[in-house]
Amino acid sequence: MAPPAQSQRSPSPSQPSGKGEVSDLKIQLRQLAGSRAPGTDDTKRDLFKKVISYMTIGIDVSSVFSEMVMCSATSDIVLKKMCYLYVGNYAKHNPDLALLTINFLQRDCKDEDPMIRGLALRSLCSLGVANLVEYLVGPLNSGLKDGNSYVRMVAAVGVLKLYHISVSTCLDADFPDLLKQLMLKDKDAQVVANCLTSLQEIWSLEASKSEEAARDRESLLSKPIVYYFLNRIKEFNEWAQCIVLELVSKYVPTDSEEIFDIMNLLEDRLHHANGAVVLATIKVFLHMTLSMADVHQQVYERIKAPLLTLVSSGSSEQSYAVLSHLHLLVMRAPFIFSSDYKHFYCQYNEPFYVKKLKLEMLTSVANESNTYEIVTELCEYVANVDIPMARESIRAVGKIALQQYDVNAIVDRLLQFLEMEKEHVTAETLVLVKDLLRKYPQWSHDCIAVVGNISSKNVQEPRAKAALIWMLGEYAQDMQDSPYILESLIENWEEEHSAEVRLHLLTAVIKCFFRRPPETQKALGAALAAGLADFHQDVHDRALFYYRLLTYDISVAEKIVNPPKQAVSVFADTQSSEMKDRIFDEFNSLSVVYQKPSYMFTDKEHRGPFAFSEELGNLSIDTEPADNDAVSAPRIEANDKELLLSTSEKEEILGYGTNGSAYNAPSYNSATTTGGSQGHLDLVSLDQPSTAFTNASSAMDELFGLGMPAVPGSVLLLNAKATIESNAFQQKWRQLPVSLSQDISIDPRGVAAMTNPKALAQHMQNYSMHCVASGGQAPNFKFFLFAQKAEEPSAYLVECVINSSSCKVQLKIKADDQSTSQAFSDLFQAALSKFGLS
Repeated sequence: MAPPAQSQRSPSPSQPSGKGEVSDLKIQLRQLAGSRAPGTDDTKRDLFKKVISYMTIGIDVSSVFSEMVMCSATSDIVLKKMCYLYVGNYAKHNPDLALLTINFLQRDCKDEDPMIRGLALRSLCSLGVANLVEYLVGPLNSGLKDGNSYVRMVAAVGVLKLYHISVSTCLDADFPDLLKQLMLKDKDAQVVANCLTSLQEIWSLEASKSEEAARDRESLLSKPIVYYFLNRIKEFNEWAQCIVLELVSKYVPTDSEEIFDIMNLLEDRLHHANGAVVLATIKVFLHMTLSMADVHQQVYERIKAPLLTLVSSGSSEQSYAVLSHLHLLVMRAPFIFSSDYKHFYCQYNEPFYVKKLKLEMLTSVANESNTYEIVTELCEYVANVDIPMARESIRAVGKIALQQYDVNAIVDRLLQFLEMEKEHVTAETLVLVKDLLRKYPQWSHDCIAVVGNISSKNVQEPRAKAALIWMLGEYAQDMQDSPYILESLIENWEEEHSAEVRLHLLTAVIKCFFRRPPETQKALGAALAAGLADFHQDVHDRALFYYRLLTYDISVAEKIVNPPKQAVSVFADTQSSEMKDRIFDEFNSLSVVYQKPSYMFTDKEHRGPFAFSEELGNLSIDTEPADNDAVSAPRIEANDKELLLSTSEKEEILGYGTNGSAYNAPSYNSATTTGGSQGHLDLVSLDQPSTAFTNASSAMDELFGLGMPAVPGSVLLLNAKATIESNAFQQKWRQLPVSLSQDISIDPRGVAAMTNPKALAQHMQNYSMHCVASGGQAPNFKFFLFAQKAEEPSAYLVECVINSSSCKVQLKIKADDQSTSQAFSDLFQAALSKFGLS
């Protein structure tokens, strides 16, 4: 067999050609160490470049550390820089090697060249080795008193690095006081800015530990110091100006005259070429005038021109950042920007994220005077080949329509979109038409006439299909083919993967039944049968709920499912006013760009998907045993108040948010309705229905062609005194596979009770499910629970993650007997559904 052909590719000049390359470098560097022959520095440069390039691509060149240090004895500043870069990279992870660098770095800190002194001091402070902090105090002291401003500038930042390495060493050497003196006396603006940055961070971190540090931090906001910075602000570079302006924004002037003095002093900063400086200045103006309504409005007028100029100049990234801040201001004062709406028209060459933000701003500034022009422009975007842009444009038109501006013309435009026969246009328009009909029911005749011509087969997106189904049920009396379209959709139930669509289909078909019973009877029976057999918990529960309502009393069911409705006056805002105010307080920061407060993207519980370690060491342990004997865990009571509803159905049954436009469902009095209280008890009982219920159920089954599924006769009993040690739970959790994983909903009242997470543990203990450990912070809480069968040592282990913002629960159940996992899950969900209701 012939040997494999050798690769003809030549080695890259930036990679070693063999294992001996690093060894060759080491030998060459050792030969050059201490040499003063002509051209030595040039040779060293070439070798240093090779070492740095190897280090950059991840090759370990730590073996040449001592040779690099020996070759650093040179006056060539380029060699010095490369040597410091190499030393800083390896010294952090090799404290023993770092010790070798101390002598030559300390020697370089006393060099005649201030550039070398500064570079050496920066490298010395960047080693980050706690055992070497004693060698930093002397050079830092000398650096703060150095005659060259570059060295003092490096030393000011070096003090902060020392503080992070060793707090006690920094404070014992009295460096904060030295920095304060240097900040108030130094002539170099950059040195002053570095001192301010270091002091702010040091005193902020120390304020919680020391009253003196808290007073020192407050002293930075005193009038003399603030005015000292303001009078020198033109000397600072752009970055330093932003730091100073951020400090000034926290200052509280004594009277309005002082506010005007500061604003006059900073007036020219609004014309600065750097957007960060302009935004920082705007933050000062806005925060200082919050208590002066008239002046605050004038500030909006004054800052409008600089912001619009920044949007139209610079890169797309800068435009987006400025637009984000402008969007925040537009939401607070839309009338001030309403005349400048043309500045927010989209340009063809702008990226999508900029266009999307501009569309949001157009919807915010729309009013009676400019709605026609804005909607006309948006309609041009709908025909855009960029599908996401077209979708956002349709949503923008819909938002403007829901703001009650020139509704007649806008509705006509939306209905024209349906005639474009583009799938994405039709889908987005259907969703908007649904919302429009909820707010403007008087437009139902015109809208339904157009919607009735749309084939359900041409609508594939779940949200759009759900909207179409809602209209088929809500306006069944006006749409001639409504029962037959719903029947065809029910026939394809198994092919519909969206639970949202199936939920809407159940509701729509029962509404259609109340309006056109003979034509819908068969479809309703098929829908209830399919819903009862559905694997999705919400769909199954809703079908069961409707079935029981119809079984109990059809007239009562109609009053509950299809009550008289009022038009929705205001749609819920995605952000609360409190959230917007908090973002405004963090003006000129990433909070404005992300449109959320800083804690939501900096705290650990908000970093990405909520994930826990399998280890339970960080969770609080609760091993208090229960005192009760073995009891029968409560069965699921399918009370209509406890059924799991989707968001859209909650809007239909409970009303829309808290905007005052709830549906006027009639009150229900079980004592006065057919069947009385006994009938109501029969309605919610699954195990032993009474004769009356059985007869009514049989009649209903015969009417719709249904048969209720058999109810299991056995009841799962749990041991109320079951206990387990946390270590044993942890070991068992690792050994057992996940037998059941589910995502379910939790009642908002239960979420409200989560202000005390221990309350849930106590609640579940009443149902013989014992909390072993818990942890997390709002909006995510995590619980580990343990339960055991009453008559045998078969255990159930539960991981329960509750998201209080979405009212969702993630369940993972592990069981010794996996065949009973579903039964235990039903018990667990029944217990959880009662949390916070009593």
